[in-house]
Amino acid sequence: MDNIEEEVREPVSPSGQYFNTAPLCSYVFGFLELEIPIDDDQAMYLLQHVFLPINPRFSSIMVRDKDEKMKWKKVEVNPEDHLKVPIFPKIESTEFYDKDFDDYVSKILIERTPQNKPLWEIHLIKYPTSNAAFTIIFKLHHALGDGYSLMGALLSCLHRADDSSLPLSFPNRKSSQLLTPKKGFFKLFPSTIFSIFNSIFDFGWSIAKSSIIEDDKTPIWNGEEGSEFLPCALTNLTFSLDEIKTIKSKLGVTINDVITGVIFYGIRLYMQEIDNKARSSNSTGLVLLSTRNIGSYQSVQDMMKADSKSPWGNHISFLHLSIPNLSQTSLSNPLEFIWKAQKIIKRKRNTFTVFLIEWVLDMMLKLRGHEAVAKHIYTTLRNSSVVMSNLIGPVEPMALANHPVKGLYFIMSGAPESIDIAVMSYARTLRITLKTQKDLIDEQKFKLCMVRAFEAISKASMEIPNKTKIK
Repeated sequence: MDNIEEEVREPVSPSGQYFNTAPLCSYVFGFLELEIPIDDDQAMYLLQHVFLPINPRFSSIMVRDKDEKMKWKKVEVNPEDHLKVPIFPKIESTEFYDKDFDDYVSKILIERTPQNKPLWEIHLIKYPTSNAAFTIIFKLHHALGDGYSLMGALLSCLHRADDSSLPLSFPNRKSSQLLTPKKGFFKLFPSTIFSIFNSIFDFGWSIAKSSIIEDDKTPIWNGEEGSEFLPCALTNLTFSLDEIKTIKSKLGVTINDVITGVIFYGIRLYMQEIDNKARSSNSTGLVLLSTRNIGSYQSVQDMMKADSKSPWGNHISFLHLSIPNLSQTSLSNPLEFIWKAQKIIKRKRNTFTVFLIEWVLDMMLKLRGHEAVAKHIYTTLRNSSVVMSNLIGPVEPMALANHPVKGLYFIMSGAPESIDIAVMSYARTLRITLKTQKDLIDEQKFKLCMVRAFEAISKASMEIPNKTKIK
């Protein structure tokens, strides 16, 4: 990065700096599956006149000024440098294109974009797969913003398929306050004390996990450094949101409880299948969270305002969740994993741990610099068996320039975890995307274990009478 002087430059945020360092160079990938192909001229028009104007950072590079501070410098963008159109061998069967698609995605997941150009790429996959007739892949550097910001940018390019004049709508999210004002002081006092105690305990455990305590070596984690440069596979599962909501209602839990329980149960089933001793290993799931106190996406224009309630950028923290062991009880009753997930999430939600971790990162940045923060985050990710994140998609089907969007999902790359799991809702479906390290994890067997976990939990929940709430 050159020392260049410029009159007006926007400072790079602290989080933007530590996501673009030697130890940590992270990307967010957004996948848009279209029902019908889009031609090259229209794709180029959308890139130049819809995507690029969204945010000045899409036309900027990171440079160091004379005071050694990182700034965003506006540059001329050559769209051809960022629009990638791969050529696959000509064949007739779409299943072979699935393999070509998977191989191509595996390749671009571990490639880094050049620093002398704006930090993004768009890949147009013109070949039909079993999922879509045409796929657009957005590769966006994490320094540009977090998943919330970048997904908000992507959604601003889309419109409702039924009526483009109406705005996209999203599922309602109940705010989760730490202390509810309806309760009296004497009812609040014990819960506040427990919350403070739990926060201190969880915070201390999180710091230890981020520095000295590693997970046990298992079929899904071997603790090797440099795994971010190793080939990985991407697989997808699609579940009915209506079925998930039915499980939720039957058990009296949240959708997050159901999804987390299914993922944890699927992980343990896979670990047991590969090595029976791993069913009781010390394994951790690291959940990446947004620290924004807002229920739905804001427009990009609102995010860019100085007084925005949810400003553009990286506003994330993380929580460590212990993956429950697989016991004989949970094998005979898989709902144990849902109830354990509910208990863990409820306890974590009622603590200050997320904000304490954010505070530590801020203090570390001030005292030791962004490279130290990047190394801390890298170690945090490496010491955990699984990294999980989720985003909420729109309720209605969408379209891009009147091309119907069949599917929408995302994943992150550039970090050292062996398994990355991303969850996203869209219309009436829930997509779970699995990024797994090749030569360590059998991606098809891992996917099958996730399907078995969901089916077992769904079947068990259907045997419970309606309106039964598990305490």
